[in-house]
Amino acid sequence: MSDVILIKHINLSKNMCKQCEKNPVYEFTNKRKLCKGCFIEYFHKKIFYTIRRFDMIKKGEIVGYRNNEHLSDVVLKEILLLLSGKIDFKLIELPSKKINKTANNSCLDLNSILIVGSLINKKTSYLKKFLPVQGKTIKPLYLFLKEEILLYAQIKNLKFKKEEEKKNKIGFFIDELEKKHPEIKRATVNSILELYKE
Repeated sequence: MSDVILIKHINLSKNMCKQCEKNPVYEFTNKRKLCKGCFIEYFHKKIFYTIRRFDMIKKGEIVGYRNNEHLSDVVLKEILLLLSGKIDFKLIELPSKKINKTANNSCLDLNSILIVGSLINKKTSYLKKFLPVQGKTIKPLYLFLKEEILLYAQIKNLKFKKEEEKKNKIGFFIDELEKKHPEIKRATVNSILELYKE
């Protein structure tokens, strides 16, 4: 697969990956660019950071996941398999009763929409549901944008079923805000993390 297919909003004629001097496939809002290899390294580091920061998985635990073969499900399974080799926990496909935790595939985009929706509808009591760990449910992809998850799947040649994206008015509103004010989704989620900081 060529870099041009993977890339969305990067002009390949400008700058290369700072670390490798290779064609970039991803650009952050601060204009830093990453090639395929550096993007995968960034993704893995961020996963390990997320797991550690929110104390999601402990050694010896049994983590269940659902595999509907959609994009986020497939990437979630891939990173859980990677993590299980490093942290030494057991991974099992749901349904199963013999689990300590359930891994949820929700990401930054979805959580930001749900948070804003709850605020608009004055359902602030729901906000705790959108934290990275809620009871026995963990969200390893919590800090990732959907476009990052898609790019990871493309680079790793993961097979997944295409699903029709369903967005409500709030979803379109947040996407438009993100175009005009990059990082608004991340800022929304970070505000909830700060609000419930222990």
